[in-house]
Formats: sequence, structure tokens, C-alpha cells
Amino acid sequence: VPDLQGPRYVSPLPNGGFVVSEECGDVQVFTSRHKFLCSLGSKYGHQFGNPAGVCVDRDGSILVADEQLHTVHLFPEHGAPVCLVSKGLRRPAGMACSSFGHLFVADAGENCVKVFKYCVRSH
Repeated sequence: VPDLQGPRYVSPLPNGGFVVSEECGDVQVFTSRHKFLCSLGSKYGHQFGNPAGVCVDRDGSILVADEQLHTVHLFPEHGAPVCLVSKGLRRPAGMACSSFGHLFVADAGENCVKVFKYCVRSH
């Protein structure tokens, strides 16, 4: 997949596609045939500082750690983004989601892994 602007982190999607964060840019979503689908910034009208770690939860929502804004946002397939973590992160980097609703965030600013439990309910 060419023409990315400083690709940083990548995660597979349940449908065979993948999502990739770009340094000081956006988060791009690709299909299983490696074709560009959308950018999260454009789709959701979201302004990233410096997107870092990305992962996908059991519901297919994309989670993005923002190193500059010290946040983690969840981008559901339908609906508005949800800020899951707004404080307590110094420099979030890599992330992973468990099937039990746990979010693991590597915090490079504090040399540790922080574990969060979350549940997003549809309205």
C-alpha cells in the first residue's frame, strides 16, 4: 500500500481489511483488497494531534491512541466517536483490545502498560 504519510501502527479489521495511523496525520482504513476506504478524520470530522496505536474491538469499532492529545478515542462503524480515555496517559503508543472489553495501552511516557475496561452501549 503506497502513498502513506509516515505510517506508524497497523491493525487488521474483522472483514480482512486493515487500519493504519499516520504520524502527525490521520488514520486510514483499507479494504481486504488493500484499496483505500476512508480516513477517520474525514469520515467523523475528527482532528487528530499525532495518532499512534490502533486496534479494533470485538464490535468492529476502531480505537486510536493520540500521542499529542493524550487520549484514546473509539470510532464505531455507525455513530459519533467516543473518548474512552481523556486523562492518565502521558505518551500513549501501541494498543490492543481483548475480547473481554479490556484495552491495553503502552504508555511510553511512563514506561508501563495501562489496562482499562470499557463498555460502549448503543443508544
